[in-house]
Amino acid sequence: MDLRPYIDEIHRQLEAAADAGGEEARALAERLGAPLDAAIRLALLDALAAAAQEITCDLAPGSVELRLRGRDPEFVVSIPTEPAGLPVTAAAVVTGAGDAAADDDGGMARINLRMPESLKARVDQAAAGEGLSVNAWLVRAAAATLERPDAPRRPEGPGLPGAQRFTGWAR
Repeated sequence: MDLRPYIDEIHRQLEAAADAGGEEARALAERLGAPLDAAIRLALLDALAAAAQEITCDLAPGSVELRLRGRDPEFVVSIPTEPAGLPVTAAAVVTGAGDAAADDDGGMARINLRMPESLKARVDQAAAGEGLSVNAWLVRAAAATLERPDAPRRPEGPGLPGAQRFTGWAR
C-alpha cells in the first residue's frame, strides 16, 4: 500500500491553510513539510496496525497482519485451512472451530497466559509454520480442542472444575 498519496494530500491541505496566513505562514509550511512526513507516515502506520488488530479480533481464528516492505505497509490475511497431514475428522474440527468463533456474540476477552519457555518456543514455531500470529494460533487450537467430540471432560462439581471435594465427619 503506497502511503504517498495520503501524505501528499495532507501537505496540500497544509499549504492551503498556509496560503491564508500570508508569506510567513507559507515559508513555515514549507519548512515543516519534510519533518512532518515521518510523523504523518508513523501516524498512518499506527492507524493501519490498529485496524488490522480489530479485524483480527473479528476474524479469529484467522488473522490480519501489517507488514512493512521498505517504507510501504502491506496486509497479510491468514485464514485457517485444512492442515496438511491431519485426518479428515481433525480437519473438520478446525473448520468447525471457525464456525464456532463466528457464532460467538462478538465480544472479546483478554487473558494473561503463563507457560514454560520450551512450550512457548514450540507454540511460536507452530504459529510461524502456519503463517499465523501466536494469538490467532492459540485461539484456533483452543477452539479446535473444545469442539472435539472425543475431548476428555472432567466432571464438574462445586469448586474448581475437576477438583475432588469431600464433606462429612471423621474420627
